[in-house]
Amino acid sequence: MLMYPQLDPVALQLGPLAIHWYGLTYLAAFGLFFFLGARRLRHPPYASIQSPAPWTRRDVEDILFMGVVGVIVGGRLGYCLFYKPGHYLSHPLEIFFIWQGGMSFHGGLLGVIGAMLWYARSRGRPVWQVLDFVAPCVPTGLAAGRVGNFINGELWGRFSSPGLPWGMVFPHSGSMQPRHPSQIYQFLLEGLLLFVILWLFARKERRERQVSAVFLIGYGVMRFIAEYFREPDDFLGLLALNMSMGQWLCVPMVLFGIGLYVTAPARPSATAVAR
Repeated sequence: MLMYPQLDPVALQLGPLAIHWYGLTYLAAFGLFFFLGARRLRHPPYASIQSPAPWTRRDVEDILFMGVVGVIVGGRLGYCLFYKPGHYLSHPLEIFFIWQGGMSFHGGLLGVIGAMLWYARSRGRPVWQVLDFVAPCVPTGLAAGRVGNFINGELWGRFSSPGLPWGMVFPHSGSMQPRHPSQIYQFLLEGLLLFVILWLFARKERRERQVSAVFLIGYGVMRFIAEYFREPDDFLGLLALNMSMGQWLCVPMVLFGIGLYVTAPARPSATAVAR
């Protein structure tokens, strides 16, 4: 078994200013989104769309800015509502204490969707055209976030077999028994693997909303699997059917994604896309 390396969460200290690795992983996530978004402009149908305006790097910049706002606002509100509603109803001002931690992927996803709906409406673009553009650029950011979780030594896994070669002891978990390094599992599954699947799928023109559907199904399934190796939140534990909150939040994601995929409209004609 392995011992968690006790990484310093502070990457650089400049007097009173501390630059944390977790913050740098967020910057990496945003940088990767912009890099991939610029290349997504070459994919069909985005390279040929002319109405209401061609897709440009300016669109990627604006989507990134709005997405950052959606991630922060949605992620924080999602954590407060999904995980600790009673506490934050009693202490509403603590909702703004983001430096104390507490972000939810599912809340962040809803925040990003809301931001993209606003962007689509303000630019006169079809909503699913925007969401399908964004979806393949997201998983690398999720991967970067899981690296930050590992560096911080948080969200460790459940106890593993002592014979598991990569079982890892997280001393600050309160136990010296080996655990699954679930942050790495999630990095590989919902980060790298999901990115490869989505990027290859989205390189060809697909029916409207199918790319978004594959993202919802893929993330939901991979997160559901990873949750079997991740230690449930100590203040929640396992819920009905011995499933974690993360798993329960993935169920509607997968069902909604399947519904989107099977009901996707017929592929639009080239003239309709590039009119």
